[in-house]
Amino acid sequence: MKINCLLFNYFTALDAFGPAEVFGCLEKMYQVEYFSLSGGKIKSNRSNIKVSTKPLASIQDHDILLIPGGFGIRAEVDNRELIDRIRELALKSKYVLTVCTGSALLARTGLMKQKKATTNKLSFAWVMEQDTEVEWIKKARWVVDGKFYSSSGVSAGIDMALGFVRDVHGKEIAQTIAKALEYIWNADKDNDPFVN
Repeated sequence: MKINCLLFNYFTALDAFGPAEVFGCLEKMYQVEYFSLSGGKIKSNRSNIKVSTKPLASIQDHDILLIPGGFGIRAEVDNRELIDRIRELALKSKYVLTVCTGSALLARTGLMKQKKATTNKLSFAWVMEQDTEVEWIKKARWVVDGKFYSSSGVSAGIDMALGFVRDVHGKEIAQTIAKALEYIWNADKDNDPFVN
């Protein structure tokens, strides 16, 4: 399955690369590619990582859309061209996964109305403002509503990706990946230890 990871300037690196590392442990099943609205080099937030991306218009396989968060989201929620493109891709995709404030971009498409979702706890109020008709669940580490998966902040994206693997491939494979990554998996999606 192809994982189309949407990047934008000042994305949070772990939001994107944490789940990518989980899926990379199943490299015969998943291939991660990186895209941005126009393609080209995209810069991460604090870590100053630069990623070469392809234009969103070049996506051909619509298996999984992965949307990380980051400080760049604050500007991108008003980027109508990007929001329209995300809506189009989300409708075509088999699954849509958001990490942290990435759920704000998905919320702006209108596709999450009357659906359950969560987001970064420190930015929760701001993300809720992007669409008040979403059923935002603050206590959750990650939320599943149909084909939509949304996670809390940063490291929760790894937990969600492992949860996705558990849902699709079984608990044993998810646990094997967590062990290989030497990662202590918060496997209870309904309880985020960082909720305030």
